[in-house]
Amino acid sequence: MSDVTEGIGTAIEGALLGGAVERKDGGEGLAAQGEGACLNCGETPLGNYCQNCGQRRHVHRTLSAIGHDLIHAVLHLDGKFWRTLPLLLFKPGTLTRRYIEGERAKFVSPMAMFLFSVFAMFAVFQAVGISAPADFRGGFDVGTTAATLQQQGQAESERLRERIAALPEGDPQRVELEENLATLERVIEGSSAVAEASASDGGGWELNLTGIESIDQGIVKKWNENPGLMLYKMQANAYKFSWLLIPLSVPFVWLIFAWKRRFKAYDHAIFITYSLSFMSLLFITASIVIAVGIPVAPVVLAMMIIPPFHLYKHLRKTYEIGRFSALWRLLAISLFIWIIILLFVQTLMVIGAF
Repeated sequence: MSDVTEGIGTAIEGALLGGAVERKDGGEGLAAQGEGACLNCGETPLGNYCQNCGQRRHVHRTLSAIGHDLIHAVLHLDGKFWRTLPLLLFKPGTLTRRYIEGERAKFVSPMAMFLFSVFAMFAVFQAVGISAPADFRGGFDVGTTAATLQQQGQAESERLRERIAALPEGDPQRVELEENLATLERVIEGSSAVAEASASDGGGWELNLTGIESIDQGIVKKWNENPGLMLYKMQANAYKFSWLLIPLSVPFVWLIFAWKRRFKAYDHAIFITYSLSFMSLLFITASIVIAVGIPVAPVVLAMMIIPPFHLYKHLRKTYEIGRFSALWRLLAISLFIWIIILLFVQTLMVIGAF
């Protein structure tokens, strides 16, 4: 139950943060109703909203207004959400192109949509029980693990020998047990080799994550001491620093459009941010569908088909390119995605260790 409560809280936090990024009207203020000058900027409003700053002419100072703002931020995102969502799902390139070309007041901004969807995704993960395990015992000591496996294997091999000795020659069960024993002895031999190799190099594991020995050793030490805590910190930092995916991705998208000077880094950033928002919403849907009992296999199949198809449509309409141009860029981006994920995970490991 605590996971569900924490998940709901995270979703509300994301919605409020997204609303804070999206709104530019200063909210409804803290003063009582005003009939004259705007209480925010001093201009004389010509209608229900100030034409200078966008604040409502009539402001409220009640607890019910706070409740309305909370519900409004979570469910409506200033009324733009339901205009943005269908385009993001079915016509992402049209949405991105229209936003880049200046149609911005109609839609939820890419960053607000990104913040809302990412926080909502991690909230759903918490609610359905998808989280990093925190019950590890000990660390990732390869030598100790191999030695333990070797000891268990030797004890099992003794039991097998006793069972084999009790069976007559030519018995089918004895033949099967002898085959199992031969396989187990090969495993024991391999475990022994690993344990000896680990002992010869100090019993630890090496990491060349940053190229700076002191930092890499510090990361290894943290993971050996408390891997459960490190996994938890990586999960927590994954959504706190999820915005890093945007600057990490921009150079790769720029690379496949480097000779098209019409498209700027801003265009790529908008494209990436809306794409990440869609993927977050897709993960939310998949998690909920699996949680209610739908078989995993069709969900996994859908997760393999929908993202590349959506990305292909997004590329074509955003950058106004042909089918072949969109296809080869889709293949390139599919490769770049794994590089970006690797860079992101490396960054989280470094952040989590200090």
